[in-house]
Parts: sequence; structure tokens; C-alpha cells
Amino acid sequence: MTLILASGSPYRRRLMERLQLPFTTISPEVDETPLPDEPGKALAGRLGREKAAAVFAQYPDAVVIGSDQVPCLGGELLHKPGCRAKARQQLALCSGRRVVFHTGLCVLAPGQAPLSTVVPTTVHFRQLTEGEIDRYLVLDEPYDCAGSFKWESLGIALFERLEGNDPTALEGLPLIELCALLRLRGFDPLAM
Repeated sequence: MTLILASGSPYRRRLMERLQLPFTTISPEVDETPLPDEPGKALAGRLGREKAAAVFAQYPDAVVIGSDQVPCLGGELLHKPGCRAKARQQLALCSGRRVVFHTGLCVLAPGQAPLSTVVPTTVHFRQLTEGEIDRYLVLDEPYDCAGSFKWESLGIALFERLEGNDPTALEGLPLIELCALLRLRGFDPLAM
């Protein structure tokens, strides 16, 4: 059976490659606009399910993985900054504060009930100086990353600590939970 990652993200693709399972990637067309008053956790779960469903509708004989991540600072949703000025503003806002990253995950398979979950990771940012933020942005250029950092790179230096059960969730695809869901659908990286 074909395994498809419903994502155009190079970060998710790189994480998926760690499992050493044959898979393909297809970027789904899904509107990521939050619904009115939709909390971050609900948005992440819904987008993970919608991305999986969009690809599954085209490939109903495949096992499809959908995932999305939504960071929340208090009640405010954070987004991919897209440019240095917005990344700088976002990191200044996060300085000395706690940001919860909700990573939605969904696995769809033919003739099976959908499997989905949302994996939280809390990032405790240390107090950052303007100089540290500027230097970080020059070195890592995290403009395509929600939260304005790459934790798998120099972004780790921005933190005091992390809370969560799966550090890969912070990069956008919670591999521990994904392995558990894939085993339920007959894809075990250690049994292939």
C-alpha cells in the first residue's frame, strides 16, 4: 500500500525520511484561515485532518498522513513571519514568555476509521536582547517557520526549556505519535 505525506513542507519531509519507509509527498490545497474564535489546538487538529482528507480524496487506496502546526502565545495565534521585520517582532513578543505549539496529526487509510490527535509542545523562551534577536535572524533566516525560529538549528539557543513528549512535534511532524498510528495501519519501520 502507498504511503503519502500530505505536505509540501521540506521540514516534514525530512522528518518523515527518518522513518525509512517508502513514501511520496503531495501538497494539499487547503484554506488555512482560522474559523471565528477557533482556538489554536482546534485549528491544528482541523487542518491536519483536512490536509489528509484532501489528498485521500485523490488517492483513496493510500495511507495518507496530514499534519499542521499552530503556535499560540497566550490566546494569540502566531504565523510564519515571511520576512525579517515580522520575525523580529514575533521573537520580541515571545521573549521571556511561554508559547504552546499544537501539532495536529491525522492518518487516513482505506476502510479504516480516521486516526487523529494533537500533540502539544511548550517552548519557554529566555529573555532575549535586541542584539540576540537580530544576530539569530541573520544566521538562521527562519522566515518560513511558525514562531520565527528553527529549533533543529540555532533556534534552540533562544529557549530556557521545552515541555512535551515528542521533540519532533516542534518541527511539525510528531514522529513518536506518528509511529504509533502507523503501526495501527500496518506500517512499522522496524518490521519492514
